[in-house]
Order: sequence, then structure tokens, then C-alpha cells
Amino acid sequence: MGELGGRAWTFGDDISTDHIAPGRLFHLRTDLPELAKHVMEDADPGFAAAMSPGDFIVGGRNFGLGSSREHAPRIIKLAGVGAVLAQSFARIFYRNAINVGLPVLQCDTSDIEQGDELVVDLTAGEVRDVTKGRVVPFVPLPEVMVTILGDGGLVAHVKKHGGFALPGS
Repeated sequence: MGELGGRAWTFGDDISTDHIAPGRLFHLRTDLPELAKHVMEDADPGFAAAMSPGDFIVGGRNFGLGSSREHAPRIIKLAGVGAVLAQSFARIFYRNAINVGLPVLQCDTSDIEQGDELVVDLTAGEVRDVTKGRVVPFVPLPEVMVTILGDGGLVAHVKKHGGFALPGS
């Protein structure tokens, strides 16, 4: 899992888990592929139908606040989103995202606009905005997190390695 590419879908500050996975659709929590068809519906009703696999959700500050629903990052991943970029994340959302294998990257998103073509290099720690010809750095993820993401999340990582394995062990 090195480089990811897609279009930017921009959202503002304080995108909650209710924006991501609408509470009124709670009955679909046992059918996550169906719930994924409604991802981000309360922030942008057309997002799920219009996005393409690999596209990026680009947020502002405090992305993923609210309840600790693990299915919020899971349905983002199931919908085919390549990664979530934001200026800051709610801690429980961040942990849940890594655990389910969804890359979440903290960086300055203020100049990324709707529709910009982006390339994310997880190893180099940079987002290249191809549309604008600029690079936005982020603190590279620790190697162990990149390994977990590459394995498909924490559960898949543990199954693959027969336990929690650090890179090089």
C-alpha cells in the first residue's frame, strides 16, 4: 500500500459519525454493504452515488466526532474511498479507521478543492494535488500502521500473522 489516487470530495469542519452513517438508518447496521450506499448522505446526499472507487474524503477540523460507531469508518471503506484527509480527527474515529484498514491522514486540507485530482504517497508522507501542482505534507504513518492498512485492518493483520506482528519481526 504505497500510492493512492483519486478525486477530492470536500466537506467542512465537524463532520460527525451521524453525517457519515445516518442514525435514521441504524437498522442497516447488520447490512453494511447496504449502509455503505448511504455513506456521507447527511453531509452530501449525492456523494455515495457519484464518487468513484479510490476517491478521497477531504474534511476540515474534528472529522469523525460523535459516537464511537465502528461502522462509520467501515462503510467509508466499503464504499471504496481511498483515504480520509482532514486537519484533525476525533481520536476514536481515527483508531477505528486504522483498525478497519481505512487510511486517515492529518494534513492541511485548506487549499484542496472539490474535484482536485490527488495522489497520496503513504510512505513519503505527501499528498500531491495534481490539479494545482502542489504538495501537501503529512506526518508519515508509522510502518506498523502502513502494514496493518496493507493487510486490510487489524483483524486481518492478526489473522495473517497469527498475532500482532511488528514490521521486520
